[in-house]
Amino acid sequence: MNAKENYDRWLGSPNLDPDLRAEMEQMSEQEITDAFYTNIEFGTAGMRGVMGAGTNRINIHTIRKATAGFAEYIVEAGKEACEAGIAIGYDNRRNSREFAFDSAKVLASRGIRVFVFESLRPTPELSFAVRFEKCFGGIMITASHNPKEYNGYKLYDEKGCQLIPALADAVIAKVNAVEDELSVTADVTPEQEALIKVIGEDVDKEYYACVKSIQLNPDVRKDDVKIVFSPEHGTSNIPVRTILKDCGYTVIPVLEQCDPNPDFANTPTPNPEQPGAYELALKYAEKENADIILVCDPDADRMGVGVKQNGKYELLTGNQSGAVLIEYILSQLTEKGKMPENPVMFNTVVTSDLGEKIAAKYGVATEKTLTGFKFIGEKVAKYEVNHARNYVFGYEESYGSLISPFVRDKDAQQACLMLAEAACYYKAHGKTLSDVLEDAYKEHGYYKETQTSIELKGQAGAQRIKEITAGLRAERLTEIAGCKVIRWQDFDTFEEGTDEGVCRLEGFTKSDVLKYFLADGSWIAVRPSGTEPKIKVYYCIHGDSAEDAEKKCAVYEDTMKKLTA
Repeated sequence: MNAKENYDRWLGSPNLDPDLRAEMEQMSEQEITDAFYTNIEFGTAGMRGVMGAGTNRINIHTIRKATAGFAEYIVEAGKEACEAGIAIGYDNRRNSREFAFDSAKVLASRGIRVFVFESLRPTPELSFAVRFEKCFGGIMITASHNPKEYNGYKLYDEKGCQLIPALADAVIAKVNAVEDELSVTADVTPEQEALIKVIGEDVDKEYYACVKSIQLNPDVRKDDVKIVFSPEHGTSNIPVRTILKDCGYTVIPVLEQCDPNPDFANTPTPNPEQPGAYELALKYAEKENADIILVCDPDADRMGVGVKQNGKYELLTGNQSGAVLIEYILSQLTEKGKMPENPVMFNTVVTSDLGEKIAAKYGVATEKTLTGFKFIGEKVAKYEVNHARNYVFGYEESYGSLISPFVRDKDAQQACLMLAEAACYYKAHGKTLSDVLEDAYKEHGYYKETQTSIELKGQAGAQRIKEITAGLRAERLTEIAGCKVIRWQDFDTFEEGTDEGVCRLEGFTKSDVLKYFLADGSWIAVRPSGTEPKIKVYYCIHGDSAEDAEKKCAVYEDTMKKLTA
């Protein structure tokens, strides 16, 4: 069907949600095209999109369709899978609670047991709940760090890990087999409704205890370190404040951003990757003379950091905060004789080289995955079974990390606790977290890591994104801004090339990612976003000094902007 036919099909259905009908009746022709030209798809972090009417939007009908397909996948897995059930969590966004409890009913109507949280909870706690309740899988209703107009739907396996492509493809096939999303109902009999169990405090207690167990120096002096914390109106408010308080830290909450407001009323953005997320926290920090700022995204899987340095506050990137965590954790494991045999750290193909160099100093191997923490979770699960390597850390450049794998997704609660501990430890030794980062640069080289994004909305935008990556493949780059490309990787064609030839790129699943390694020790990567209508360019630029790296990065950014225009 084309967009107009889909639109007419929805408008003619007696099952159409009344609010969505009212919205549709006000749509322009272009809005109809964008909302109905395709079905919303799963990306690197599940199904995510703008809320509203349409097959290409997040709404009660597309959520029901996804859940009905997931239900068929569970039923096909057998009676034990249905009895083990599914855990469901949700964040503070509009309709999240409605989508969660509606999904619970759709599953229960198919004879599937459900554990649904009583109120909003962090994404990592949903991952924990899957394992704690010994479920077959999980659903998290969230759009993570996206703007307020978005919502989303993440699926988890029995290990508490987001579905890897092979499993996601099996679910997607079931979802696509649901021909009419408007025919899916959430009607349940009393017997079916009894399959739904509301969970909360018992899971919280166990999760919090596990987070507290990651401490390496629980007795470190804490009374002279002040921490300003903001949950950005999201799910981390209670868990982070509770855990830090229980562990003895002085936490100053940004009160205006502590209520679970779906419109994120008191923050320009809930995304720790953007400076606007820190505006109010910075005012608090300056007033209170705080040592560090901790900011979590709405579903509490990502954490941003600000550090007071020479009287001013510096905002660390995800690569930088990850590097500081690696240095602290690995140095302490080594110092205390607790480093396991065959230790391994995981990061992604678009994560800075700095963390890998720090890890190597401590004898820790680094394995890379595609973007998406599900790939790190998959590797954690593999090594837990074969014991070939022992996990010590995992992180992405986008502010997500995992310290202890009792959770199989990135976990801001763990990151906040460990950064707080590191800040106290280093202050007792006369250093700030920024000092630790500077020491790493002096030892391993200076890096400027950043990314740029081009937003391309709608059907035309989606087509343009495909054209950009196709064009880069058609005319392989041999130099960027005058610097030779000495090696390239194509994760879509599984090719890796140098001047000496092309070989097969092993160990990854298919993904539309291109990466270029430059003669000066830098690299640049290009990929479409898996969660937003954007083409992203990642930079890891190596320089002789911070100023040199910054200057070179500006030149590379200008060149890539022209190549991806």
